[in-house]
Amino acid sequence: MQYVDSSALAKRYVREPDTVQATTLLDADPDWVTSAITEVEVRRVLARRTPPEHLGTARAAFLRDWERMAIVAADATTMGLAASLAEATGARSLDAVHLASAGRISSRSMRIVTFDVRMAAIARTLGLTVVGA
Repeated sequence: MQYVDSSALAKRYVREPDTVQATTLLDADPDWVTSAITEVEVRRVLARRTPPEHLGTARAAFLRDWERMAIVAADATTMGLAASLAEATGARSLDAVHLASAGRISSRSMRIVTFDVRMAAIARTLGLTVVGA
């Protein structure tokens, strides 16, 4: 199982630097978990970076993947954990939500797939295994 954040997942649908690496990492373990906020983040990326004539196809591909992922709710527990993480580490708000969401999964072998360098650095200080960034 791997926690997939928006910076990694978006690379499946929008060609960016590190797209090949992201695809390889994601394909290595198709058992993905992510935060509920990922839907908003990825769909925003698609709307901004995908040519209009390809947006429907990109969105459909994302939604197929979304249906098979385990989603951590952005509920009061997750938000409380995120607030504490942000206070303790200085993490940006959405990064703190991703880290709190990953923290709610009880798998010690789970890795974080991200291309967000700042989030990766904080995740490593928390003792999490990070790949990508």
